[in-house]
Amino acid sequence: MEQLLLGLVLAATCAYAFLNGFRDVSNSVASAVRTRSLTPTIAVLVAAFFAFVGTMLSQAFGTYLVSAVDLNVPGRSLGLAVMLSGLVAAGGWGLFCWWRGIPTSSTQAVISALAGSSGASALLLGGDGVQGALRMLLLGVGLPLLITPLVAYAASFALVASATWLARNSSSDDVNAWGRAAQSISACAVSLGHGLQDGQRTGALLTLALVTGNAVQPGTYPLAAQLTGGFFLAAGALFGGWRISHTIAYRLVSIDALRGATAQAVSASMLFMGALVMHLPLSTTQAVTSSIVGAGANQRFESIMWRNVLRVLSYWLAAPVTCAVLGGVLFLALSPLLGRS
Repeated sequence: MEQLLLGLVLAATCAYAFLNGFRDVSNSVASAVRTRSLTPTIAVLVAAFFAFVGTMLSQAFGTYLVSAVDLNVPGRSLGLAVMLSGLVAAGGWGLFCWWRGIPTSSTQAVISALAGSSGASALLLGGDGVQGALRMLLLGVGLPLLITPLVAYAASFALVASATWLARNSSSDDVNAWGRAAQSISACAVSLGHGLQDGQRTGALLTLALVTGNAVQPGTYPLAAQLTGGFFLAAGALFGGWRISHTIAYRLVSIDALRGATAQAVSASMLFMGALVMHLPLSTTQAVTSSIVGAGANQRFESIMWRNVLRVLSYWLAAPVTCAVLGGVLFLALSPLLGRS
């Protein structure tokens, strides 16, 4: 049973990484396609390549995540059941949001679902796992959910003022040309940051499954896990899930190339800081979306479709509770099949 569970967890993690790439990686280049800085084909290739490179660039963030995720349950099979429940719950939420065309955070979904399944295991079996689950929700979901949209929006709004002032004496053709060139570069940077964040998180989940299943020793971060995470993230990007990207590019705000480049520069900077300096799991989707809305808000005409923005925000707020409850319910449904092994 334990080997079967380990195989299912590894398969579910790879599937979730593919879904992550399918849903989220193309978001990093959505505005670049909208302003015609990149063609859709080139944008998808860029997103896939730099997401893989970002995953392989460092192991520091992945190693930190392995130690930060607290699956305080008695028995290896139950620990694997906690992971499987969390991955299935987060994947279900991700598919639902993709179907609705809503850009939501894969990072916060899986952390919330794991916290819910881990908390359910503590309530059912005893132990202090509830405190670990609450800590995961607070530090891995609550703090980034509070910081990312506010900082991304404010920074993009402020930097647009500086960018437009510097370009005040240039012609519109020159500004668009420079903006598209800068946006092509910043799109690559966002995809690289996405790999640093979500790619390494996938490697961390694979490693955590192997440690929980006693397949590798605690404290290790196998290169194979990192490679696998990067591969499935890039593979998902190559299939190009443009339903959500269409929402970001066309249904939230209307911006030009200069503002798009500014927004993506802010997004990339936040992802780099979160992964390499702060060791904070930030959402690429939330950073990109909030930055684009902030950049679009700093215009002389009304360019933001606030009704759609508020709809997206409602999904962001509902995601932690929904995923945590789904993860807990799935674990409670699965646990009778395992006993206390």
